[in-house]
Amino acid sequence: MANVSVYNIEGKEVGSIELNEAVFGVEINEHLVHMAVVQQLANKRQGTQSAKTRAEVRGGGRKPWKQKGTGHARQGSTRSPQWTGGGVVFAPKPRNYSFKMNKQEKLAAIKSALTSRVNASKLVVLDELNFSEVKTKQMKAVLDNLKVSKALVVLGEKNDNVVLSARNLPTVRTALTNTISVYDILKYDTLVLTKDAVAKIEEVYA
Repeated sequence: MANVSVYNIEGKEVGSIELNEAVFGVEINEHLVHMAVVQQLANKRQGTQSAKTRAEVRGGGRKPWKQKGTGHARQGSTRSPQWTGGGVVFAPKPRNYSFKMNKQEKLAAIKSALTSRVNASKLVVLDELNFSEVKTKQMKAVLDNLKVSKALVVLGEKNDNVVLSARNLPTVRTALTNTISVYDILKYDTLVLTKDAVAKIEEVYA
């Protein structure tokens, strides 16, 4: 098992914790990690783009001039793609970009992402993170104490004061253990977990 230090909000080491290797020490599967990131980005796409083909553009029903003898190139419609106001060749249409991954693949991708953070020494464990009031300055101070700037902060239980305190920090995102994603884990430089978040992640993913 991997042993990592536990810090308090002042940035002082207050102990250590054993991380379950079944979650934080697996063999990294880069293919599944990549697939999970692509899936999340694809699922976010609206897919609402649309343009008209020559069959859908208004007008152009009559042949503009006779086939031969005018000196012009032959034309069948003023709504062909080469005409101004004509249809679009292979016009984009609304479509769904999303695709599915099975549970085992998702699980392996999450574990791989968590392990990559441990291997890169980019995982910080806090003994607890509770604020009595909403204060962005206080959240900034905690991250400064931990020498962390761009971070994903994962909480074991929802704490509105912590979430609202972090909301105005552009390089910080908060999440609960059941809402973490591979994309977010990799997007932020450092993964900050509370002790109870570690326990819940190991309970769910081990």
